[in-house]
Amino acid sequence: MHRWPITTDDVRGAQKMLVGIARVTPMETSRHLGALVGAPVHLKCENLQRTGSFKLRGAYLRIAGLSPVERAAGVVAASAGNHAQGVAHAASLLGVPVTVFMPLAAPLPKVAATREYGAEVRLYGATVDEALQAAQRYAESSGAVFIHPFDHWDVICGQATIGLEILEQCPEVRTIVAGVGGGGLLAGIATAVKPLRPDVKVVGVQAAAAAAYPPSLAAGRPVSLERYATMADGIMVGRPGDIPFEVVNTLADGVRTVSEEAISRALLLGLERLKMVVEPAGAVPIAALLEDPDGFEGPVVAVLSGGNIDPQLMQRVLRHGLAAAGRYLSLRVRLADRPGRLAELLAVLARVDANVLDVAHVRTDPQLGLTEVEVDLHLETKGPEHCAAVLGELRHAGYVVTT
Repeated sequence: MHRWPITTDDVRGAQKMLVGIARVTPMETSRHLGALVGAPVHLKCENLQRTGSFKLRGAYLRIAGLSPVERAAGVVAASAGNHAQGVAHAASLLGVPVTVFMPLAAPLPKVAATREYGAEVRLYGATVDEALQAAQRYAESSGAVFIHPFDHWDVICGQATIGLEILEQCPEVRTIVAGVGGGGLLAGIATAVKPLRPDVKVVGVQAAAAAAYPPSLAAGRPVSLERYATMADGIMVGRPGDIPFEVVNTLADGVRTVSEEAISRALLLGLERLKMVVEPAGAVPIAALLEDPDGFEGPVVAVLSGGNIDPQLMQRVLRHGLAAAGRYLSLRVRLADRPGRLAELLAVLARVDANVLDVAHVRTDPQLGLTEVEVDLHLETKGPEHCAAVLGELRHAGYVVTT
C-alpha cells in the first residue's frame, strides 16, 4: 500500500476535531434506485451538511491547522459557491478573518450566504479562474493564507471523514460513488476507505462536458482541458489537483462520465422520488446509476455532495430534466393560415391527452408560404412513450412536425 502523509489515525483524529462542527450526515435508502440497480442503494446526504455541502469538513481542518501567526493574518479563498461558504463558516467559527473572492456573476443567494457566514466578499472577474487569480494576488500582497478548495492534504483529510462515516453507517457497502471536480472528495474517501476495506470500490463521476480526469488518468498526469462547461458548476474544474490526482490514480477504481441530460434527470428524480434538493454536482452519482444501472456492485452508497442550487438555475434545470425525461415536449407545426386550423390542431392534441403550456404563432420565417403559419407548441407530457404517441398522432393527421 502506498504511504500517504495522512493515515487512518489522522482521519480518525479529524473526525474527532469535527465533532460539533460538521454534522454526521444521514444515510438514506432509495428503493427506487435499488430496484433500478438490482441491489440496495443508500444516499450519503452531504446536501444536509452545514453550509449545504461537504466543503466545511476540509475547510475547517485546514484553517484549524494554521499557526497563531497565520490565523492572525487571515485567510482568503475563491469560489462561486460551496467552498466559499465552507471557508467563511469555518473561519468564523475559529475567529479567523476571511476574505472570499467570487465572480461578478455569482448567484446572489450564494453571495449573501457567504457574507452571512462572516466573510468579506469581493466580487471580481467573469469566471472562477479570474476570481482565483485575484485571491492568490491578494494572498501574496496581504500575507493572508490561501485556502485551496482541494489541493492540500489537510483538506483531503477533512473530506476523508465522509469515508469513515460511510463504513460506520453502511458496513456492508461494496461500491461508493462520488462526484469529482478537482478530486478532493474522491481522494479523501479513497484514503479513508481503502486501507480499511480494500474490497470496496471507490468510483468517481464527472460531467462529460467538463471531464478532466479520464484523459489525465490515461496520460498518468494531470491534463488541462481547453474548453469545459456544465450545469454542474460545483465540479466544473479544468484540471485535476496534483495531490488528489496522485491519490485517485493510485487508490480509486476509475472515474466515469455522465451526460447533461442524465444530470437533469437525476435532479428531477431527487425532487420527485427521493424528496431531496440536490445541486447538479451533487446529483452526478445518481446520474451515473441512471445511465449504467448494471455497472455498480451493490450495496451502493451514492454521495450527494451538496444542495446549494440557485432557484433560477433550478427552474432551468428542472425544465431541462422534464424534457430529458419525456415530460416536456417542444415542437413546431406548419398550418394553413386560415380560421379554425389552430382549433383543429389543439383538438388532435386533446385526443392524446397532451397538456398545452404555451402557443406562439410564427409568420416571419422566410421559408413559409404566403398562406402558411407555423405554431410553436410547448406541451406537458407523461413520458417518452406519450411523446412518441403525440408525434405519431399529429403526423397521422397530416401535420408537418419538427422537434
